[in-house]
Amino acid sequence: MSATSYVQGQAGRIEVRVIMPSHELPNSVAVLCHPHPLYGGTMDNKVVTTIARAFKEKNIATVLFNFRGVGQSDGVHDHAHGEVDDLLAVITWATQHMQADSLYLAGFSFGSYVAAAAVSRLADNITLKKLYLIAPPVHHYAFNELNLPIAQSLVIQGDADEVVPAQDVFLWAEQQQLSLIKFEGCSHFFHGRLVELRQSILDNLYASLG
Repeated sequence: MSATSYVQGQAGRIEVRVIMPSHELPNSVAVLCHPHPLYGGTMDNKVVTTIARAFKEKNIATVLFNFRGVGQSDGVHDHAHGEVDDLLAVITWATQHMQADSLYLAGFSFGSYVAAAAVSRLADNITLKKLYLIAPPVHHYAFNELNLPIAQSLVIQGDADEVVPAQDVFLWAEQQQLSLIKFEGCSHFFHGRLVELRQSILDNLYASLG
C-alpha cells in the first residue's frame, strides 16, 4: 500500500510517498533520495523504486520524496544544499509519523551525497541503522569532507558507470574503510541489473536484521 502526502520544508511543501508493507517492522523507517533533479531525477526513478521494493520485502515502512522543485514539491534546485534540509524535514516527519527511532537511509547518485551529508545532522533520538550509497558521485561533491559511520555504510558501484568514475569511488571507499559491492559490467543506471541490486540490498538487510 502506498499513499502520497506533503511535508512542510524550508522551501515550502515537499511531496512524499509512503509505502507500507503488510507486516510492518516496529520502530523502523527507510527514507530514499533520488538522483539529480536537473537531469530528470525524481522519486519514480527505477533505481530508487527498486531499493524501495527491497525495504518493503523486509517489512520496513519506506518514504520516497521529491526534492525541492521536483514534481509537486515547492522551491527550486539548490545544488545539494537546500536538498539536505529537505531530507532532514522528511526524516523528522517520517520518524514521528511512523513512531520510529531506527532509520535506514539510501541515496542514488546525487541523492547519495544528500543522504551522506545529512547523517551528521540527524537528531540525537534517531539511530541510523544503515546508509546505502548507490553510485556516489565522489568526483563532483565533497564526500571526503563527510564523516560517515563505517559500520553502517555500504557503497554499491558499477565498474562500467558512464556518469561516475568507478575507480574514484573504489579508491574513496577504500580510503574511508567503507564496505563496497562492485557490479561488474554495470552502468550508472543499473540497466539490466536491477534484480541484482535489489538482492544485494536484501542480503545486506537480512545479514543485519536476520
